[in-house]
Amino acid sequence: MDLGIKGRKAIVCASSKGLGRGCAIALAEAGCDLVVNGRNTEVLAATAAEIRERFGVQVIEVPGDVADPAVQKALLAACPDPDILVNNNGGPPFRDFRELDREKILTGVTNNMVAPIELIQAVIDGMAARGFGRIVNITSLSVYVPISGLDLSSGARAGLTSFLAGVARTVVNKNVTINNLLPGKLDTDRLRGPHEPGSREDPAAAAERKKRLAADIPAKRLGTPEEFGQICAFLCSVHAGYLTGQNIPVDGGLYVSAF
Repeated sequence: MDLGIKGRKAIVCASSKGLGRGCAIALAEAGCDLVVNGRNTEVLAATAAEIRERFGVQVIEVPGDVADPAVQKALLAACPDPDILVNNNGGPPFRDFRELDREKILTGVTNNMVAPIELIQAVIDGMAARGFGRIVNITSLSVYVPISGLDLSSGARAGLTSFLAGVARTVVNKNVTINNLLPGKLDTDRLRGPHEPGSREDPAAAAERKKRLAADIPAKRLGTPEEFGQICAFLCSVHAGYLTGQNIPVDGGLYVSAF
């Protein structure tokens, strides 16, 4: 399917690896020029180089934590008038809520609620004025399904979801949409648990881990960043202009609900 977004400009946050990388690749495949972002400069450069080589689109690298106002400023300087914004950022580490102090709570809320709202504030009026905009927020299935130990992540992302539910309805008449993707268990480094950066997992151990994690998923497998990215790209396409304010689980059927 031609997504109709060739030549569009996209900012994809936290896109050096994992789900953000999957979204960046899918948008590049659709012909979008990109601003990519990540905390590790070397990993970010490698991702950007691969995308340029594979798809021939323009790719600008902006390293750093997207929750940092200076990094947000750099993203917007690299692409002052984006057509597409994909919000993404790592969540707080797994920990009992009793271990959280005020500083940790505020950091989690800043990373997963405040930062995406700030970026949306910066780009949404320009999108509306130009008559096209697609905003996709990568949140988590834990917005729907509470997971003990991920309470801070769930709360911050649920806050973002509720905050934007009304906002989405105010700009859809200008062909600007805001939707949320809720990943379940996808095959990213985050599911590996703690590990040294750049370390390789034993193939047999990896297969056993994935089998164990997939046991309760109706699809009986982990999702991939690539297929997640293709769903994101569709939400950013010209074909998705009548879809806004929605939370879309990408979870292989793990979340059980008829509505």
